[in-house]
Amino acid sequence: MVLTAGVAALPAQELGAILLAIANFDAFDENNDPWGQHDCALLHVGERQLFFKIDYYDRALVNLSSDASDPTVTIRVMTVMLPEEY
Repeated sequence: MVLTAGVAALPAQELGAILLAIANFDAFDENNDPWGQHDCALLHVGERQLFFKIDYYDRALVNLSSDASDPTVTIRVMTVMLPEEY
């Protein structure tokens, strides 16, 4: 997981609530997951709006994975960001 500078600078209690909300998130719909892949979403935690996205890299973390569905050749990296950091 990667936190952008804006998210990492949030107070610890707020950051904890954000991470918990992401861990429990299952409200994917056409508004926050338009391609139905469950690899990105927009969510609200308290008054704060956030995005998360998951990218699929090769095992060396150099290029995109040749087969995102194959865990033997893929490492998934989630990025959590504020909307203004997108």
